[in-house]
Amino acid sequence: MTGTIAVECMDCAAAARAEPEFRLVYAEVFTEEPYEETPESVDANFRRFRSQVRKKTFSAALARTGDGEPVGIAYGYPLSPSTGWWDRLITPVNDELRREDGRRTFGLMELAVRAPWRRLGVARRMHEAVLADTTAERVLLNARPDVKAAQAAYRSWGYRKVGEAHPWEGAVLHDVMVLDLRGSGG
Repeated sequence: MTGTIAVECMDCAAAARAEPEFRLVYAEVFTEEPYEETPESVDANFRRFRSQVRKKTFSAALARTGDGEPVGIAYGYPLSPSTGWWDRLITPVNDELRREDGRRTFGLMELAVRAPWRRLGVARRMHEAVLADTTAERVLLNARPDVKAAQAAYRSWGYRKVGEAHPWEGAVLHDVMVLDLRGSGG
């Protein structure tokens, strides 16, 4: 695919208004192999999305073609002190790594690009956009180890694996990855 891809940063209200575009990208990407989500799991994700966009600290990026077709999404928010993210690890990590205060860690919930627009730098641009205004020290995400392209991208951006987790009931094992923003100007 050629042409200009615009990446728009969005706050919680703008992302809520763009839910159909976020849903289109999410459903297309995550119903394909190896994810193979069902219509029911996509619905469940967007029930969570509606809750997440109510957070004042929610940040999102939406990539579109010049004619407005949605091609990629990224979103997340700073983790609260009571986050359960760290509790899902299969091997415990030290208390300092799991310490959260509501500002320390930006949780990247989703990052996805539709197949025709992959390997064009869209994911990296959305990643940068969603983190542009964060004051967090680090970013935390879960990534499937069998999705080699995503793993390679995250590692090239500076993420390191700190553990493995089943992020939700019935989920396959994911790598838990952290990107330190303190030394990267972020």
